[in-house]
Amino acid sequence: MATDTLTEAAVPGTARERLLDAAEALIYAGGIHATGVDAIVKQSGTARKSFYTHFESKDALVAAALERRDERWMNWFIAGTQRRGKSARKRLLGMFEVLREWFASDDFHGCAFLNAAGEIASAEDPIRVVARKHKERLLDFVRIQCDEFAAESDMDARRAARLSRQWLLLLDGAIAVALVSGEAGAALDARSAAQTLLDAEAKPSASEPAASAGTVTGASPGKSTSACANRRPPSRRAAT
Repeated sequence: MATDTLTEAAVPGTARERLLDAAEALIYAGGIHATGVDAIVKQSGTARKSFYTHFESKDALVAAALERRDERWMNWFIAGTQRRGKSARKRLLGMFEVLREWFASDDFHGCAFLNAAGEIASAEDPIRVVARKHKERLLDFVRIQCDEFAAESDMDARRAARLSRQWLLLLDGAIAVALVSGEAGAALDARSAAQTLLDAEAKPSASEPAASAGTVTGASPGKSTSACANRRPPSRRAAT
């Protein structure tokens, strides 16, 4: 995957680095509970004593590995998004093209943070905390792009904030579908939905006539809003 470059400050090749590498690879491929300390130590090529020298527990190792992955993954995703275009619209839609490249890679196993959060019950567990912070960072980046799109489209801040939350759902949804289906094209389906969302949020055309005050669009002339609002809707009991 394009995110394999290490960004940890420690010198690559140390026992701690090898333990982190092994933990991330094994847990991402097989899950937290299915991966034991012995397997991590064996793949890292370190002594079991080294594990306890650097980490107080397996969970501490997993949390540290996820923190490092968060930094690397975000750097990769941000850089890929920025290359997709100069306008916020192009960058927002380009996010799904970046994801598609990831989905098509041989070592794609879904979102490591969603996977980890699904295995940990407590919301306060350090592993869940790292997963939550990752999604917060991703949402923050998406919000920056949505704010810029809002400036391009004369959209207010409240709508931009809503759009950023909806965008995160589309990103995570694409990742989940790609994992389950094995189809990288899930990114393109999400992109299509995202484009529809952007079109709906864009500023209406200046030539579009506004609805007259006191009337409901599509209502017959002379009927007031209050009259339409007070009309009792037909019963839907037969449809349930």
